Amino acid sequence: MSLALIFPGQGSQYVGMGMALGERYRVAAETLAEADEILDFPLSRLMAEGPEDELTETKNAQPAILVHSVAALRAAGGALDGPALAAGHSLGEFSAHVAAGTLSFADAVRVVRLRGELMFLAGVERPGAMAAVLGLGDAETEAVCARVRAGICQPANFNSEGQVVISGEVAGVEEGMALAKEAGAKKCVPLKVSGAFHSALMESAATRLREHLDGVELRDPAYPVVSNVTAAPVSRGAEARALLVRQVTSPVRWSASIAAMLSSGVDRFVEVGPGKVLSTLNRRNAPGASSAWVGEPDDFASLGEA
Repeated sequence: MSLALIFPGQGSQYVGMGMALGERYRVAAETLAEADEILDFPLSRLMAEGPEDELTETKNAQPAILVHSVAALRAAGGALDGPALAAGHSLGEFSAHVAAGTLSFADAVRVVRLRGELMFLAGVERPGAMAAVLGLGDAETEAVCARVRAGICQPANFNSEGQVVISGEVAGVEEGMALAKEAGAKKCVPLKVSGAFHSALMESAATRLREHLDGVELRDPAYPVVSNVTAAPVSRGAEARALLVRQVTSPVRWSASIAAMLSSGVDRFVEVGPGKVLSTLNRRNAPGASSAWVGEPDDFASLGEA
């Protein structure tokens, strides 16, 4: 039996996140306080009290989710020893690298805060949109994007079979939604985002992130972390650095990442962080595997079930 740790991405934040975790587990409270000190900003208070619109800002949501994930991971302690692999959805890939020891917690918090700021600025410089396309396969959605002529439109997240997010220029995404419906999509849902994440419109963010990461130490992970870009395990810090930059403008190949872990022998998944989005996706992506989650104290009971 093999265990994989999976970490959620942006959108999993909520007001009150981490409160009960910090109250129940001293190491979690220390993690929240450590993040505040690293950023010289009361992130833990924003996580606990909101306001929601401020917490949802990309520059705040990204570090909040990472900090919550690491706090939960530390609180779980030995219950999560010996993972064979880890992976994270978009932002969550940084959490996965903290878990595997590729990145220090302090460096990850700073990098992710900067990543959120850069992605927001890229969205201001080149406004864009994103939309969830439901009911089309991966290849069908890629074919739809290839037909768009009004502007940039490309797949951003391959979440599960029949659930793909597209991203790009506003006119391009609008045409993409129309073409998707013509191709048989059940529904197309515009997303409330500050930019066209995981598309070519994020190139300026990727460039600036690369410049920053060049000065950050990335060690070889203690166990492989599956890359969003390649859906393949990464065992070298230098490779992780390059792929974390490419990830900003590349699609998140999440369903393929889960498939790769299953093929390597993983049969247990534990989602670490706020919410249960990835565990829910595993109902389609890994129906034969067990899934548990660790986010708040009441969730820890599910570890025994897994």
